[in-house]
Amino acid sequence: MVATPIGNLQDITFRALEILKMVAVIACEDTRHTQKLLNHFAIKNRLVSYHEHNETARAEELAALLEQGKSVAIVSDAGTPGISDPSFRIVEKANEIGAPVVPVPGAVAFVNALIVSGLPTDSVFFGGFLPSKKSERVRRFEEVREIPATLVFYETPHRIEKALADALEILGDRRAALARELTKLHEEIIRGHLSEIFSRVAGHPVKGEIVLLFDRKSNKTKRLDVNKGGTLKSRLTELESEGIERKAALKKLAKEFGLSRSEVYRRLLIG
Repeated sequence: MVATPIGNLQDITFRALEILKMVAVIACEDTRHTQKLLNHFAIKNRLVSYHEHNETARAEELAALLEQGKSVAIVSDAGTPGISDPSFRIVEKANEIGAPVVPVPGAVAFVNALIVSGLPTDSVFFGGFLPSKKSERVRRFEEVREIPATLVFYETPHRIEKALADALEILGDRRAALARELTKLHEEIIRGHLSEIFSRVAGHPVKGEIVLLFDRKSNKTKRLDVNKGGTLKSRLTELESEGIERKAALKKLAKEFGLSRSEVYRRLLIG
């Protein structure tokens, strides 16, 4: 099980290079992607595809090689195989036939995002990719809302705005971070409260591989609903009861909910 770089090719380990040179075959998600890595380090070795669509059948073929005493390297397109990537079947099969399974450590995107996020690292929950459907995504956030740990997920660029909106509504306006393109040229870490990150992303799509991180729930965390005017009204009433003038209260609402002031006005009117 050989970890490969998540971006910068120089992050590969000496041990990983040696193993990729010596194994009988390298099983990878995308042969074209892995070939670029091998070409960069002048490694000439046999490649076979191993992905979610052929995982079961390919695991049998690779297990047959292991039974012949040959060695196989499993790699993903980036990072550590098995972390939100295929490899379970071949590891299971190798264990069944008594073939040793050896980890060759290296980069993991969510770990690298975590250590630069500024969020607690003493207890961590990693949930892989968030569901693509809203109802399932909301259910997922509800399941993890009370976990006393930093919550970490992967997300895709085309769903990130919706994911942040759902997180803001279900998890509340807790501290968070968004990490993208780690170790690459356009690496970016956005830190702040969820409402602030949502405001940064809304209407400004981000690109690249994304890691989302959320602080554990605290007594100060407020549940926010970015869809219902009723919640905006109750929060506006709360702010005005604290002696904050209407104009300043609306500005604060916009920041807390990650909305423009014009959108706050609109939702209050129709709510």
